[in-house]
Amino acid sequence: MKVRPIEQREAADWERMRKALWPSAEADHARDIVRFFEGERDNPSEVLVALADEGQPVGFAELSIRPYAEGCETRRVAYLEGWFVESAHRRRGVGRALVAAAEAWGRAQGCTEFASDTELHNEVSATAHAALGFEEVERIICFRKEL
Repeated sequence: MKVRPIEQREAADWERMRKALWPSAEADHARDIVRFFEGERDNPSEVLVALADEGQPVGFAELSIRPYAEGCETRRVAYLEGWFVESAHRRRGVGRALVAAAEAWGRAQGCTEFASDTELHNEVSATAHAALGFEEVERIICFRKEL
């Protein structure tokens, strides 16, 4: 298994995995991917892909630099915006390899902190984060109101 920055030829695989991770945002995925490869790299700033032995993408990590993250002290925080491994490849170190590569990317960007989040009900994600050394720092419920 190998982890490296995504290449444009893997756009369809990335879109397929994004749809599995964020099905409610399906309409936005193709547009976001086109923008990324056209150079609009604020969020995500980088995308790492995990490749199976045959070279097929089986996971990804979307990364950004945020000026703030809950529980962090610095004003430049590497952030794990999205993290996905196909179910057939879970519990084999793929997620751990993606996060390790994401941490290395963050350090290369000059960051000294790495943060992430998950929804309150997503216990699988919370457990995976904890297993990789993340510490829970806060729980919030977000609200919105149309004006």
